[in-house]
Amino acid sequence: MDAKLSRRVFLRTAAAFGGGVLVAACQPKVVEKIVKETVEVEKIVKETVVVEKVVKETVIAPKEVVKISFMGWGGIEEDEGVRAAIRVFEGAEPDIKVTWIHTPEHYGEKMMAMVAAGTPPDTAFIGSDAFPTYAHDGLLLDITDMLDADPVVGRPGYFIEPQETERCTYRGHWYGVGSCWVAPHIYYNADIFEEVGIEPPSNDPEEAWDWDYFLEVARELTVDANGKHPGESGFDVENVERWAVHWPTWWIPLHAAVQSNEGQWIDRETGLYVLDQPEATEALQRIADLMLVHQVMPQSTAFEALGMSNTQMLETAKLAMAIDGSWALAWIHKIEATLGTAVMPKMQRPATDMQAHIHCGLAATKHPEAAWRWVRFLATEFYQLLFLRMGLWLPSQTDLMTEEGLKRWMTLRTSPTEGVHTEGYELIVTEYVPKYGHVRYPSPGYLKADAIITPAFDAIWIGDKTAEEAMAEVVPEANAILEEEAG
Repeated sequence: MDAKLSRRVFLRTAAAFGGGVLVAACQPKVVEKIVKETVEVEKIVKETVVVEKVVKETVIAPKEVVKISFMGWGGIEEDEGVRAAIRVFEGAEPDIKVTWIHTPEHYGEKMMAMVAAGTPPDTAFIGSDAFPTYAHDGLLLDITDMLDADPVVGRPGYFIEPQETERCTYRGHWYGVGSCWVAPHIYYNADIFEEVGIEPPSNDPEEAWDWDYFLEVARELTVDANGKHPGESGFDVENVERWAVHWPTWWIPLHAAVQSNEGQWIDRETGLYVLDQPEATEALQRIADLMLVHQVMPQSTAFEALGMSNTQMLETAKLAMAIDGSWALAWIHKIEATLGTAVMPKMQRPATDMQAHIHCGLAATKHPEAAWRWVRFLATEFYQLLFLRMGLWLPSQTDLMTEEGLKRWMTLRTSPTEGVHTEGYELIVTEYVPKYGHVRYPSPGYLKADAIITPAFDAIWIGDKTAEEAMAEVVPEANAILEEEAG
């Protein structure tokens, strides 16, 4: 690969990192505590990391130390987790040293500046949106042969399939390994449900509320300062004491809604947007109508005016249910209220979105084997266990979803300071996500096209346009970009 990119490839790829990344927050020392408490670390490392020693005449022959870099984003917990992983990895692989380039802000721009200068990192976080573009432009290290030959991470059934293969391959080749899975679901204040006498929703996807019942409950849970509910005479939407639900209007929660209505975001066969199809527009309109018609969800301006996060609103009983990512359990579990979790309501079928960033080697690395060993280590139990235990991640490795595997990382929340996971949360992990989770598989040039799609949503949420009208206007233009970029 050329040390520097052509202008066309640079501009195309630069767009791929224009999207946001998930940044979570957690206690700064929690990872160190987890590492110390992980009594099986040594066993895990020995089983999953190949340590080669060249012995000649009973003397270990010296080896040249290979230095590689690893670039990624993330908050305190991810920074601490990576540093802990590096210490364990280097202890098992003394011939490889990893330099962590923590880049919590402006990640895409900084990454592309390094790529354009011919000095990219050896390994890195690659966002799921950017991954196809990077693979298409030849920027990622092909790890297919190394993965296939690996007795641990390459064995059949190691990962949740077919999702792992589908998110990490491009045109039949592997270019990375997913960090984990994350998925949106419901968080609710169980004290509110007890107060109003309504059975809360379940973690079991087979018991997911249908949409009409969800709306019925949402109207009962929403109440204004005079005790009125939506639909009742005199209900004051400008003076609501408690809202029923907050369903964020960005792509992950919206993709879950579209999938629940048996729609698609991107067609897997053509690689083009199908958000203008009836199943998709109906789902988007239903989310808008939570605000505009049913008045059970605050509009974004009203939400911002409250000056509170969804976590604070749950804790103070200003909100009964929050749709948020599974990663949010890392801080929502600390609220001073009785917390519950559940699957999202269904439109036509139970469904959620599942995604996460991918760990990749860069094609320009001078040390492909060392890059692979590091990426491989990040795909082993040790690294995933760190973040599973704090509630930030969900497993992508099947062994961690078995009855015995769950015991290694799930802790029942008994108070804001004891335990993390709610009662029945194992159903989210073992049933909801792997069986009803859907991955959005973007095409090369996706984020450049998405810059056309995303602004169109705003008109839907404020009622200026229907979802059908808004998507009909922008989908053809966005698809023209995708078709050009795929060439």
